[in-house]
Amino acid sequence: MTLRDLLRRGAAQLGAAGVPSPEVDARALLLYALNLSPVSLLTRAGAEVEAADEARFEALIARRAARVPLQYLLGEVEWGGVRLRCDARALVPRPETEWLLHLTLEALRPLAAPRVLDVGTGTGALALGVKAARSGAQVTATDLSPEALTLARENAALNGLEVTWVQADLLTGVPGPFDLIVSNPPYLPDADREDVQPEVTHDPELALYGGPDGLGLARRLAAQATGVLVPGGRLLLELDPRNATAFAAELRAQGWAAGTAADLTGRERFVTAQWSGAAQWSGAVGSALP
Repeated sequence: MTLRDLLRRGAAQLGAAGVPSPEVDARALLLYALNLSPVSLLTRAGAEVEAADEARFEALIARRAARVPLQYLLGEVEWGGVRLRCDARALVPRPETEWLLHLTLEALRPLAAPRVLDVGTGTGALALGVKAARSGAQVTATDLSPEALTLARENAALNGLEVTWVQADLLTGVPGPFDLIVSNPPYLPDADREDVQPEVTHDPELALYGGPDGLGLARRLAAQATGVLVPGGRLLLELDPRNATAFAAELRAQGWAAGTAADLTGRERFVTAQWSGAAQWSGAVGSALP
């Protein structure tokens, strides 16, 4: 069995199992299982594969065919300029959320030392992406799940970045003020539970569903944000493309200057809002976690 043959067989198995990108996934798993670089895979495509290497690759292919997320099998992913460990403690960071990071960094561009809050941080992706790009930013991140926060702290250590981690239900007990709040909150409508891709069932339900219309948590977050944002502060959200435009309209009715931004496929996925009112700072102290 050559490397080329093994790769083709793995891709065929994944394709038969309904994996959306069988060739890409099989190649990633082969590189990981055999500790190969992309160049060495090309130059050694006709080389014979040892039995132990073949078995290791086949075991990974079997798990991916069972629709275990690719990121779980690889253990780490590159995302937004940082390395992230991924497992069942938090939502796997999606490629589309990298555009939310881009929008965030663009909004922060005029500020020398911005104060940023990432709500529902999960793996820590957005918080760490901001900190990696803007070392002078004061970055705080919250999550309701202690398991997710443990994973986020591991990822902070992996990247050598300092973020303040706070266990909180959205903004409850979180001290302000902030110049910008960013969040990828749970936004799937409850009715989607029966129709999601098999990989999604491996993510924590806490990170997926936002109530009957998917906007329950986004509404709570926006209401709380007015109390900790500075005047002119910004709120950036990733939402379901089916309701981002409607939610931006809700925010405008509440006094926000709000609009939407499209993802790289042209779907209106992101809500960008600016609060012009005076913040109602409560002086609350969150439970900062080391």
